[in-house]
Amino acid sequence: MFRLITPVTHTPKYTGPERRRRPRWRPRPIRVLITLLLLSAIGYAAAVMWLLGRETRLVFEAGNTLATGRPAFPYEQIDVPRADGVEQFAWVMRTADSDAGPWALYLHGNASSVASQVNIAHYRVLRNAGLNVLAPEYRGFGGVPGAPTEAALQADARAAYDYLRNTRRVPPHAIVIYGWSLGAAVAVDLASRVPPAAMILEGAPASLVDLAGRRYPFFPLRFFMRSSFDSIEKIGGIPAPILFLHSTDDEVIPISEGRRLHEAARGAKMFVELRGGHMAAIDQSAGVLERAIRTFLGTYGPRKRM
Repeated sequence: MFRLITPVTHTPKYTGPERRRRPRWRPRPIRVLITLLLLSAIGYAAAVMWLLGRETRLVFEAGNTLATGRPAFPYEQIDVPRADGVEQFAWVMRTADSDAGPWALYLHGNASSVASQVNIAHYRVLRNAGLNVLAPEYRGFGGVPGAPTEAALQADARAAYDYLRNTRRVPPHAIVIYGWSLGAAVAVDLASRVPPAAMILEGAPASLVDLAGRRYPFFPLRFFMRSSFDSIEKIGGIPAPILFLHSTDDEVIPISEGRRLHEAARGAKMFVELRGGHMAAIDQSAGVLERAIRTFLGTYGPRKRM
């Protein structure tokens, strides 16, 4: 008798789905690192481009419309004649009916216009100190067409100076350049190109690009910013006497910036501390500011040279 012997078959060992027969992909550390570095570089570049795209707003904060303030004393709004056809106006505020006497060419700061109250307060102090005042407006400020740039503001200040010289016939030794905040940087550039009797700088930045660098320390803005306003590089070549005014409470431009400029100046100079912060110093320290201007001009200013 025969028995049918069924051969014993062994079930193959289960190896899982087909995809499991290939080695599982595992991220290699070097690939992860490269990917993260690439994403970081893209994000960093995007941040730099964003900052550069906002440079005009970050640096200038232009007062696009003319403020509603008007001085209580007489003033006249004039058009500044320019060969380049650029529209520009200025306010003229005299201490008497004639153009005789020393003049202050007042260059205001950002986020304001010639009609802002902070600037009107400055005009009052300057007139009290015996100075006629010319306050030009910049492109992009106070309703003046155009975009503000470092070169544009410098050209606008020069046009106002030329107006005093050529139209009002004011001699250089009777012109004091006064710059407040951003206007101080514009004033330094102007004084490096023309021979004023003296210069007064209030709340002055030594270098706006350095200030921006401290605000955004991880970005190489110095290599990209078009408007650096490096006053620290120019002030040493200005022979005119300089009065530095700076508030110890200045929260916008630290007093250390003013001291840097003061140390770099090579000619006759004075440094006077104010109180009240960047915007409020003209109100809280008006008396100190006016006395400092009188003392400075009495020692170095136009009255000694006219």
